Amino acid sequence: MTEETKPTVTIDDKEYIIEDLRDGQKRTLNHIADLNSKILNSNFQLEQLKIAQHAMKNILSQSLAEPIEEAQAAADTAKADSEK
Repeated sequence: MTEETKPTVTIDDKEYIIEDLRDGQKRTLNHIADLNSKILNSNFQLEQLKIAQHAMKNILSQSLAEPIEEAQAAADTAKADSEK
């Protein structure tokens, strides 16, 4: 017969069997797991936002570096395309 291992959690260097925790403790543990997941997701979204912000800054820098005549021509073309 194989010995079944029960899921555990380690808190403050002490291991606890999850099913032995009180309901409120299990709920708090679930909150912690959910918050950890949200933190990871938020960090991922922050990384995406920083990349998008960098891209927008590059677009602005490039447009500021264009000669005025080119920028006006591009704006006129965009306007003409939108009126079609």
